[in-house]
Amino acid sequence: MEKGKLDTSSLIGMGLLGALLFWFMQTPKNEETKKQETTEQVATATTTLNNATQTNDSLNSHLTEKYGVFAYGVAKATDQEVVVKNDVFTIAFDTKGGYIKTLEINDQKRKTKESYELVKLIADNNSALNLTFTTQDNRIIQTKDIPFVPTVTKQGDTQIVSMKMQASETAYLEYRYEIKKDEYMIGFSLQSVGLNQVLNAGTEPKLNWTLKAFSNEKSLSYENRYTEVVYEYENGKDDYLNPGKTASETVKDVTYIAFKQHLFTSILLTDQAFATATVAQENYDEENEEFLKNFTAEIPLAYKGGELNYSMNWYFGPADYNILNKYDKNLDEVLNLGWGIFGWLNKILFIPIFNVLTSILPYGLSIIFLTIVIRLLMSPIQYKSFVSQAKMKVIRPEVMELNEKFKNDPMKKQQETMKLYSKAGVNPMAGCLPMFLQLPVFYALFMFFPAAFDLRQKSFLWADDLSSYDSIIQLPFTIPFYGNHVSLFPILAALATFVYMKMTTGDQTAMQPAQEGMPDMSKIMKIMIYISPVMMLFFFNNYASGLSLYYFVSNVLTIGIMFVIKKYIVTEEKVKAIIEENKTKERPKSKFQQRMEQMMEQAQQQQKNRK
Repeated sequence: MEKGKLDTSSLIGMGLLGALLFWFMQTPKNEETKKQETTEQVATATTTLNNATQTNDSLNSHLTEKYGVFAYGVAKATDQEVVVKNDVFTIAFDTKGGYIKTLEINDQKRKTKESYELVKLIADNNSALNLTFTTQDNRIIQTKDIPFVPTVTKQGDTQIVSMKMQASETAYLEYRYEIKKDEYMIGFSLQSVGLNQVLNAGTEPKLNWTLKAFSNEKSLSYENRYTEVVYEYENGKDDYLNPGKTASETVKDVTYIAFKQHLFTSILLTDQAFATATVAQENYDEENEEFLKNFTAEIPLAYKGGELNYSMNWYFGPADYNILNKYDKNLDEVLNLGWGIFGWLNKILFIPIFNVLTSILPYGLSIIFLTIVIRLLMSPIQYKSFVSQAKMKVIRPEVMELNEKFKNDPMKKQQETMKLYSKAGVNPMAGCLPMFLQLPVFYALFMFFPAAFDLRQKSFLWADDLSSYDSIIQLPFTIPFYGNHVSLFPILAALATFVYMKMTTGDQTAMQPAQEGMPDMSKIMKIMIYISPVMMLFFFNNYASGLSLYYFVSNVLTIGIMFVIKKYIVTEEKVKAIIEENKTKERPKSKFQQRMEQMMEQAQQQQKNRK
């Protein structure tokens, strides 16, 4: 290499030396940087963990302050719905409060302004179940505000929904629901486990059940007429709150409480009778088109060994006699089938006959055939009534002669009239008695048709729903006591009633001679011929069309039976022959006739003595 110059080898060597020097200078700096970065990461993670711990401590402290020992379960609970479906209804449970959030009947629909939707007995917070109790630290707990922890299991065809409000894994309050495959009845138990050191046994827990009943039928006013609280108490007695009033009642030894709508019902039953319960219903204003009534039940519960343990049931479903009666829990009394003999006629006669008919015929035809069966069963009574009226009509001229002959001696006139009746074999009461015998049938069927769930949304001819009115014209205004529509079946029933009364009233007034000092019954009866059909027209315009169909067919059949009897069986000539034959016979007097004659003779003698 020449002096003052660098050759290639020198340059390479100097480059390698510089690179090596640079590497040594950078290595401490990178390690220091990595160490610093690692320290910062650890510090950041520690800060995050500390913040999370502080947050959890704060949250737990807040939950504990709000829920006490039940903060344990609240921290585990999540906001969710638990949906369970069987063959008859679909239920959604809300974890907050552990109660039913939505319950809809799978095969029943209600008509809305736009279309049809499934009938919902519970929806949109219209119902609530709340248990209020006090803990030993004097904290008042209301279960409706507390999240429950849900568990869903299955045992065969039974789905079990457990809702637990937990104080720990082994201490909790549980609502347990058992839903069978094809049952409207839900098993329900309310029990506390391991809470005897938590619950304040010195205070009384209270169970509150509320329900705002939805309107599910076409006529709100008609539906409201049959919406009421019904309850069973004191070993099988049953009673109800007047559906027309806002009312409340406190009763003892209650075994079930029913919030009954017209054709659906919600019932709480208990195996262990509640010592007392306060039930109430509130009517809404007529302008309210969504709800029927607001129902409430407040039930004090009792601790056993410091714990709660109640075995109960819920029924949510149709107010159908055939379904309710099969549970053998006296639930058929929830339906208003009439009291005493009227209810028994429905249960042992009309409902079984109607069940047979509807199993083979459409519902409209079943009503017609039921009417035919009833009219045939009642025809002997109707026959006797008509024969009695015909006899009274035949002897009326003789009665008028006696009235004229003894017009100045009322007592003597009465005596001679009674002798004439006895001799002719005529009983003036025989025409009225059959009418009274028909009244139980009339009233029983009047109660049967509004309670017949099977008629719901069943159509016949122009009626689209035999459980409601059959509107053929919608009026642009409302007529007081009539409504804003025109129903055809009530018009037909009123016309048939008019014809029937026209046929019978003439005979009845003919056999009732006017009495001095008494109102003229013939004039009253003639007025009633026109008033009764008009009253029926107004009364039945909003009633079930099935009931109007029954009365229409019943009156038509009655008119036909009377025409046949009058035209071909009991003619005036035959009646006269019977009366003349009776006059030739020596007829023994009944004890009633003997007693009446003695009373008249005594009255006549007293009258003579006074003169």
